[in-house]
Amino acid sequence: MIEPNPSPRAMIEYIAKAIVEAKGEVFVEEYEDGDETVIELEVAESDLGKIIGRSGRVARALRNVLSAAGAKNDKRYALEIVE
Repeated sequence: MIEPNPSPRAMIEYIAKAIVEAKGEVFVEEYEDGDETVIELEVAESDLGKIIGRSGRVARALRNVLSAAGAKNDKRYALEIVE
């Protein structure tokens, strides 16, 4: 079950694991880059297309989730999908 106020990192990890086939190969790292928090998402090469989506729609949706979480926490988040 998801905690009531999960961290953006945990949300991205949860959503990514729900999308991909190889759930054990989902890795999420978080680091600060100036005034922005960068969340790196790494998945299996075979699942990369599922995370990016057709014309980047899934990646854009994940970035929108981060943007909404950032607005709630007064922080800026960026998502990098590692190939």
